[in-house]
Amino acid sequence: MTTEVVTFGCRLNAYESEVIRENAKKAGLKNAVVFNTCAVTAEAERQARQAIRKYRRSHPQAKIIVTGCGAQINPDSFAQMPEVDQVLGNMEKLDEKYFNPHTDYERVLVNDIMSVRETADHLIAGFDGKARAFIQVQNGCNHRCTFCTIPFGRGNSRSVPLGVIVDQVQLLLEKGYKEIVLTGVDITAYGEDLPGTPTLGQTVKRLLALVPDLPRLRLSSIDPVEVDPDLFHVFEHDPRLMPHFHLSLQAGDDMILKRMKRRHLRQDAIDICQKIRSLRSDVTFGADIIAGFPTETDEMFENTLRIIEECGLSFLHIFPYSPRPGTPAARMPQVQKEVIKKRAALLRQAGQKNLEKTLLSFKGREINALLESETEGHSEHFLKVHFSTSQEPGSLLKGKVVSTKKSYLEVEKA
Repeated sequence: MTTEVVTFGCRLNAYESEVIRENAKKAGLKNAVVFNTCAVTAEAERQARQAIRKYRRSHPQAKIIVTGCGAQINPDSFAQMPEVDQVLGNMEKLDEKYFNPHTDYERVLVNDIMSVRETADHLIAGFDGKARAFIQVQNGCNHRCTFCTIPFGRGNSRSVPLGVIVDQVQLLLEKGYKEIVLTGVDITAYGEDLPGTPTLGQTVKRLLALVPDLPRLRLSSIDPVEVDPDLFHVFEHDPRLMPHFHLSLQAGDDMILKRMKRRHLRQDAIDICQKIRSLRSDVTFGADIIAGFPTETDEMFENTLRIIEECGLSFLHIFPYSPRPGTPAARMPQVQKEVIKKRAALLRQAGQKNLEKTLLSFKGREINALLESETEGHSEHFLKVHFSTSQEPGSLLKGKVVSTKKSYLEVEKA
């Protein structure tokens, strides 16, 4: 049995899981599983612990290693589990030596993440079974939102130099990947720690110029108030930057945003969506939204609910609020769990309504799709597509939308 990697959480974790997979293989680790955990919510940690216990019952002889943000922030909670053999921090998980089966290390190896000043350069050969690949361009966060523990799992913001990003993209193109996603914890903070402080927009522009054969480039979540003019410019003038943006929104009420210590107000979110649509009208938007943040009244919630329509958000990640120990929000007056659940459901319903409206607007239009299986993939707008006939996975194809379903487009090859 080779080493398995079980990934929870964000795209950055997905990238790092591939680094773990390659390092474990190089180190010769066998009959083992690595759980790369998430700590964005208490539910994410609960799911990880549940998966660990289930895996142990079916694999009594396997070595279980736990890492990721959950392990970085709460190493003791995983170390206390009898099913767990080793706990590694977020920096240790990227170091091949800790997966060497012939070397004995301490059971818990978790360093001070705030002492890390650089993002390690990891060139990976590809992503197992996926048509698109993620590249880490940034890690950590300098902001301290009142609900969030991620900076304590990831450390302060640090960026990967452009040269390393270019090398990674070229390597993945040689492996046949047609779409690259630039990811990180706060990618719009990219470059603040690099010589010359290049912005994300400047870096994207240079990357596309230096790698002219790259067909499709995407960005992971962006902050509404940190988008720089160069990113607007490259989006307007280079169609290889895909027309889909995911906003780190969190709420649509100004008082709640202030209590979250976010850096934007609701009008900032509306303005950036209008600005981007003025550059390319067919753009689609997604967003992260927290339901039931402490002190949220019905009126405040209605402001958040309305912003889904006002911004035209079609892809929503809804997080029912759960208090994270040690955060300022955990000490604020809490909303009842039943109310949080109801509000989360209403937000999802609004998002589904917008998604169906967006899908319907593409009926009869020609789209370009990246196939992730023989019949399914995503358009440039990140809409799910289903082809009527089998195609080559990993290929880019033009197709005509013949009908729409609740969550995807029915497409015929052009």
